[in-house]
Amino acid sequence: MTGRRLRRPVFVWGNSLAGARRLIIARAVSETLSMRGFRVLAALMVGLMLSACGTVSREAFTAQDIGAAAPQGLSDVRFSAADPAAGLKFAQEVHDHTAGRKVNVLAISGGGSNGAYGAGILVGWTAAGNRPDFDIVTGVSTGALTAPFAYLGKDWDRRLTEAYTSDAADRILEKRGLDLFFNPSIFRNHALRDLVAKYVDPPLLYAIAVEHAKGRRLMIATTNLDTEETMIWDMGAIASRGDAAALQLFRDVLVASAAIPGVFPPILIEVEGGDRKLSEMHVDGSVTTPFFVAPETLLLSILPGRDQTGPGEVSVIVNGQIDGGFGFTKGDTLSILGRSWIAMSKAQLRTHLTANAAFTRRNGGVFRYSAIPDHAKGDFSGLDFASEGRRALFTLGYDLGKSGGAWAAPADPSAEVEGAAPSPSPAAAGH
Repeated sequence: MTGRRLRRPVFVWGNSLAGARRLIIARAVSETLSMRGFRVLAALMVGLMLSACGTVSREAFTAQDIGAAAPQGLSDVRFSAADPAAGLKFAQEVHDHTAGRKVNVLAISGGGSNGAYGAGILVGWTAAGNRPDFDIVTGVSTGALTAPFAYLGKDWDRRLTEAYTSDAADRILEKRGLDLFFNPSIFRNHALRDLVAKYVDPPLLYAIAVEHAKGRRLMIATTNLDTEETMIWDMGAIASRGDAAALQLFRDVLVASAAIPGVFPPILIEVEGGDRKLSEMHVDGSVTTPFFVAPETLLLSILPGRDQTGPGEVSVIVNGQIDGGFGFTKGDTLSILGRSWIAMSKAQLRTHLTANAAFTRRNGGVFRYSAIPDHAKGDFSGLDFASEGRRALFTLGYDLGKSGGAWAAPADPSAEVEGAAPSPSPAAAGH
């Protein structure tokens, strides 16, 4: 995997997936149908056509109702990824604790049930004896569910392992009955909420608050559908509040980040805008970003009175495969849409990896990533929550994490243009 070229090396920091809802619904239905008979096919096709009638009850509001300032009670725990001033404030707080040294980051992508791979990487990394304590851990979608345990370190590996390999996750895709016709998603999220509530408890929140006080940061991304923005949540700041409301908000953000549009219902987060109580609609963070590293202002130390230092080591766990692979596509609508969704997601991942690697290298840092190997066999749609598949993925990740063979680095196009050898992977370089 060392030095492997990623396709379409377009240097774009972000990339939106606006309009992905229909594609995700189609993919979810397609995966479900592959294991069912004709009667289920007919029923779900009717359900898909009628699901447009399903709604989430909420009072309408305008941009003016929201106002320019962050909603009351949330200004200190989240910011928009598109707001440089908020990113600068966040960077200031982190560098007050890290004394301006290089910042090491772990970013974990989305991928549904493929999150078992990333969990295995982390536990195997612990077994290898060289898993670092990162200054910043970020998560999107299933990566949001993994990130708190990755942030807390090896002492929480048992809970992380159980969360991704136990039978409890078998019920994540909880089918609806006739209420499918009157709801905005194919599956309920009761099982997902129960799973989050089981593993995200007051002791976990307390442990996160302790690490937050040391200057380390845990950040989770959701997509605010009302504003079409990636929202970055400072989970340590939420945990530091230490009350029941903080625990509920913490859980809601994790469930929202994993709420694949159309597959799971969106999460409404109650806020106060102006003189009104409003409900923001949040869904899967990977709708707007497959993963995120950190605000550029944080990595570059672009702060008043500070010398620019640059990022340190940036590690990205991709819960999926990134290169294109052959798969015969049937001529029906669902197969075409499903295959198109997979191709689009992989292209976005390759673009995002290449852009982040270029940014990190350009500023003196080391970039590496781990993805499910192209030669691995299995269903990597992210919607296969059967325990057998999750355990196999966990084992694959564990073995690669323990051996050190999990990591690769995108090829450096600038070096190849100059005739130099591709950059070695951090693993090969002894990192």
